[in-house]
Amino acid sequence: QVQLVESGGGLVQPGGSLTLSCAASRNIYVIYTMGWYRQAPGKQRELVATITSGATTNYADSVKGRFTISRDNDKNTVYLQMNSLKPEDTAVYYCNAEGKTSRYTRFNSWGQGTQVTVSS
Repeated sequence: QVQLVESGGGLVQPGGSLTLSCAASRNIYVIYTMGWYRQAPGKQRELVATITSGATTNYADSVKGRFTISRDNDKNTVYLQMNSLKPEDTAVYYCNAEGKTSRYTRFNSWGQGTQVTVSS
């Protein structure tokens, strides 16, 4: 199974910025889509943003214009630049990736989650 290692979470004041990173930890044949999801206390996990291997992006309406997703295909890494953070962005953020580890073996993996807290 492919392991995803996240970093970059923390505590930030409203209006501040954070950048999350997520790297795949083993040899990958191909990664189709990478994305970020989040789960706030008492709520279901929700999509934040996704990016395909061709760099097509998709964002939740709540983060459009504030968050930017990008990826480095050579490093099998996805980033989430978060600007103008709001208290309602507070959640555990999870990385997701789907693709293949060989020509015939698919994977769909999740990271362990990283806490983002927006508070003054």
